[in-house]
Amino acid sequence: MLSEWLALGPDAPQSPNLIEGARTPMARLPSPLVALAVAVAGLALPACSSMPSFGPSAEPPPPAAPIELPSKYQPEEIIGRWGFAAYHRDADRARTETAARGQCRNPYVIAKGPGGGVMMHLPDQRQASELRLKGAAGERNFIGPAGEPAGGSQDREILSFDGRVLITRYVDPDAATRYGSMVYVRCGPRA
Repeated sequence: MLSEWLALGPDAPQSPNLIEGARTPMARLPSPLVALAVAVAGLALPACSSMPSFGPSAEPPPPAAPIELPSKYQPEEIIGRWGFAAYHRDADRARTETAARGQCRNPYVIAKGPGGGVMMHLPDQRQASELRLKGAAGERNFIGPAGEPAGGSQDREILSFDGRVLITRYVDPDAATRYGSMVYVRCGPRA
């Protein structure tokens, strides 16, 4: 068919709607319909850029916020007056508890913070800061600044607490070496 059209030469119609080897002519779109199709395609392409992609993304997703676990202790349990002492060797624990009990004449006071936490000192700080009780995996508990995950560098881990004797140790190795395991013995009745 195309060869027939080509054989006609200059006398051939101006719009050959034939495909070589095809037996039927191609359908011809009327020009208003073509214009409409081009306009719709032009509007649809920018919309594709704002659609969610399902393939690999060039931008990594934001990191997930750490899950904050509640401490098994409540601030009210540690608010009060405490005798305070520290030890570096486990063999000195019993002697240190006795020494801490003797410090009740000049107690370390753990007060309630304005935001519901407890007021205690961070390492090497003169002023008390409001700290939070935090839980962590493995039933571990910490006391440290709010907004940091449990076990952060300024936290102290609660090694043991029976309501009368609280033993903590700083997570930061340098502070732990300098301060050792800190023993707080409750002075008088529980708060």
